[in-house]
This record gives sequence, C-alpha cells and structure tokens, in this order.
Amino acid sequence: MSQQVIICVDDERTVLRSLKAELQEAVGNYIIEIAEGGEEALELIEELLEDGDEIPLIISDHIMPDMKGDELLKQAHLISPKTIKIMLTGQADIGAIVHAINSANLYRYITKPWQAEDLKLTVREALNSYLQEKQLAQQNAQLQQMNQELAELNSQQTALIAKLHENENRLTQFLEAMPIGVGVLDAEGKLYYINRKAKEIFFKGLVPDTSSKQWSEVYQLYQAGTNREYPVDNLPLVRALKGESATADDAEVHQGDKIIPLEIFATPIYDRQGNIVYAINTLQDISERKEAEAERQKFIEDLFEVNCNLELSLDAELEIAEATSRFVPNEFLAFLGCDSIVDIKLGEAVELEMSVLFSDIRDFTTLSEQMTPQENFKFINSYLSRMEPLIVENQGFIDKYIGDAIMALFSEGADDAVKAGIAMLHTLAEYNRDRASLGYVPVEIGVGINTGSLILGIVGGKSRMDGTVISDAVNLASRIESLTKNYEVSLLITQQTFDRLTNPADYAIRVIDKVQVKGKSEWVTVYEVFDADLPEVKAGKLATLQVFTEALSLYNMNNFREASALFADCWRQNPADNVARIYLERCN
Repeated sequence: MSQQVIICVDDERTVLRSLKAELQEAVGNYIIEIAEGGEEALELIEELLEDGDEIPLIISDHIMPDMKGDELLKQAHLISPKTIKIMLTGQADIGAIVHAINSANLYRYITKPWQAEDLKLTVREALNSYLQEKQLAQQNAQLQQMNQELAELNSQQTALIAKLHENENRLTQFLEAMPIGVGVLDAEGKLYYINRKAKEIFFKGLVPDTSSKQWSEVYQLYQAGTNREYPVDNLPLVRALKGESATADDAEVHQGDKIIPLEIFATPIYDRQGNIVYAINTLQDISERKEAEAERQKFIEDLFEVNCNLELSLDAELEIAEATSRFVPNEFLAFLGCDSIVDIKLGEAVELEMSVLFSDIRDFTTLSEQMTPQENFKFINSYLSRMEPLIVENQGFIDKYIGDAIMALFSEGADDAVKAGIAMLHTLAEYNRDRASLGYVPVEIGVGINTGSLILGIVGGKSRMDGTVISDAVNLASRIESLTKNYEVSLLITQQTFDRLTNPADYAIRVIDKVQVKGKSEWVTVYEVFDADLPEVKAGKLATLQVFTEALSLYNMNNFREASALFADCWRQNPADNVARIYLERCN
C-alpha cells in the first residue's frame, strides 16, 4: 500500500532527531524518514519511489559535507518534481536560495535555529499545498481527457498561460523566501501583496477594504519615539505611487508592549508606456541597530564619566604617594637582608621566583559613585581588612594596593597563591551576605595568578625611594586578572602556575583558553580555578568537564559545528557556566 513520506536531511543527528520529533507532533499521519547527507537522501528517494510511495515534502539543510542543500534539492526535483522542497539552515545564502528556487522550485527558506510554531505552520501549509496541487493535477488530468481536442487547438495559449503561472509562482516563492518584509501597492492605491516577513513585522496579513488613509491605524505605524500615528502621505509606499523613490527610518510598529523600529524603502514600477502600475517597498527590522546606537552613546557617556573619575583618582593617588614617601613593605626587608627600613639603600635588589596575585573589584567606579567619600573609605577598608589576613595566612604579603586592587607576592610556592585566591572568594561570599542583610549591593572581584622570575628591590632617588617588583611575570599576572572579566569567571591562573602546583587534582580546575595578552608575543595557556563557585555551579562544571574539554579541543581545531553542539550541551546542563556560553556564541 502506498505511503506518504516526509524526508528530513541534515548532517547533524541531533538536529534530525529534534526535527523528526517536531514533525511527528505536527503531522502524525505521515511517515518521517531521515538522511544524514545528500547522497543518502537521493538513494532514499529513489527507493521510496520504486516502492510506489509518495514524497510530499523534503526538508534539507544547506551546508553539508557531501552535497550542498540547493544541489540536493535540484537533483531531488529532477527525480520527484511534485515534491515540495524547504531549505532549513543557519547560514543565509541568497545565491543558494535563488539557485534552489530556480532549479528546485524551492517552497520556503527557514533559518536555524527555527521557531517551532513557524516550522509546524510552514510544514502544514506545504503539505496542504502539495495536496491541493495533487488534487489540481487530478482535476486537470480529467479536464485534459475531456477536452483533449480543445487543448490541442489551444496548446500554444495553454503553454503561455502555464509559463505565466510558473513565473508568477516563482516570483511569489522568491518574495516569500526573502529575509526582509516586502509589500506591493497597486495603481489604485490598494495594498496588493505582503510577504511572510512583512506579516511577522505587522503581526497581520492583508486587511481587505483598507484604504491608504487607514494604513497607519490598521498596521499600527507610529512616528519613532512617539504615540502619534505615522502621516500616511509621508509613507515611502505612498510617495512611490507618486513617482518618488523614498526611504524612511523614523517609523515603528506598536503591538502591545512591543515596539519594532523600521527602515523602509519604496520605489515605483512602470509599464512599457511609462505609467505607474505598482509601488513596491521593503521593510527591515532595525531593532539591533537602534540598540547598538543607544549602547554606543551610553558607552561614550560612561567613558567620559570614567575619564573624569580617573583624573580625580590619579590626583588623589598623587597626594597619597607624597604622604607615604619612602614607604617600603616590611616583607621587602627580609628578602633584601635588612633589619629595618633605615638600612635600605637605593639600588638594592634580589632575583627570586614568586607567584604574583592580582585582584580587582569589578565595576568599582559604578559602585563608588553610589557612596559618599567617607562611605567609600569605610567600604575599601572593610573589604581590604577581610582580604589581607587571607594572604598573610597563606604565606604571602601585599606588595601594594592600587586603588581597590591588590598585588600580593608568594615565595613559598604556587599552591599558597591559589589557596589564598580561593579563600578570598569564599570570604567575599560571606562578606556579600553581610552586605545583603544591610541592604547593600554585592561585590564581585577577579583574581589572576602567574608564577615566574622577578626582580625585587629599591628604586627612586635620594629624596624619594620605593620598594618595587620588576618582571614580565608581574605584568602577565595583571593581564590574566583582567581576563576574568572577558570570561566572566572569578579566578584564572597561567600555565606556569599550574605546572608548579604540588597536585593540581586537589583543585577544581580546567583549561579554558590559550591567549595572547596585550604586550606579549607568546601565547599563554589559561586555567579557571572554580573551587569557590556556588556548590551547584561547581558541581555542574565538574560534571561537564570531559565534554567541555572535548568541545574546547574541537574549537581549537576550528571544528566549530561539533564544538558548538558540545558547548551547548555544557550550557544546557549548567546554565551558570559563562565560559561555555561565551564559546557557544563564538562558534555561532
């Protein structure tokens, strides 16, 4: 007995399974067959047709290893021209769409990831179209049998009409596949056609018996930033009917709480006698562009404010530096072999291998703006008084405070620095709980650690000296701390620090990237230490560690498709895994 079969083609099994499940839910009375490539799909088509089965619909991905989707649909069209073809892919390619329309009679192009309801609606419409075409073909066959003699006499006219119908159908398919909205106005000023994308923008299709004076009201068109209906005479489509090619970017659609800003372009269409017979316009949702412009303006304003605050901070730091002249941390004295600060001499220095820890409060400028100077002073001392003992308890010492930032040195081993960083984050969590009980916002910090050789000594002149550390290892630690913002994590260490840990397995740790930081030519492997994460977040990262590591390896080999699937799996299992989300965005 003949069966009706829908074929789904994609080189990713996860996509095929998801697609098959949704289609079975949408059209349960059809058999769903899947193929993982173009060659396999063609073999399946021929096998089904040989068995006498019908193939109403083929849904194919575009980018596949063995055969592109447009070529597959072209060959499928040659085998089964009645079958409706839909292209489903995440990489929009107008050339491929046009090729598929011309060579395979493409019905629709849908972007991935698809909207489930849109996919189901499209499939139902396609199957309905197939059934209608099938019924029409049967009716035509009967009519042809009844009117064979008449058809022979009018074959030329019939062929011309068929060609016209084919061209109209092809044009309609092309317009429906367009990723932008399209509307057509006839010479009488009535809306003649709008495509699928325009219907999505307006949340409605053609409204019968609507005059041009009612368009703004019916389709909820407003002047940007106001609740005033857009003047109809200024609409590009109306201006195009008067012979003008017009544009507008000051219109927006209002639908409840949703506002869609539009960019509209319209132009007239003339007949051979030079008369305007239609006006056509395009609609593009420019929400992302508007958001980007607003973000850029806010960034400029924030940057100006930061610069102003930076100038104030630099002035304050100068005053502090003058007030603390000739200060050298006591820990320096032991390394330099001095009993007291009066024993130090300009130029004294010693080379050591140390672990350097940098920590910094995130968005401190924004936080400080909400406090008075006295509150700022109390806050900084409250925070630093909790952090400083943790560094000392782990055999380290603070070299200097840089505003809200801390630079600490550890000479006994990399483990001390990592344990200090973990302890700082645990203490910060307790500190935030105290702040929350008092109604204050939580504080976030980033910690970066690097290990290497450095020069510790005294620099300056006769009237002003200071203890300092000079080394590329120090600069790298600072750069690594700044990377915590990029990856939205709390604690990062370098390969040099990882190699000097007594037992890395004692920590919750994973490699997350290989980077070239500012000011360095060599690439640095960076690890995330997530012992201080919330228990559920830490457990999620440990549970997905193997999958994450495999995904990162695929990413580094430029295998973004498979890497994306694995990163998505990590993120799905642990939505708080910011690194997995960031890599997923990179892959896409």
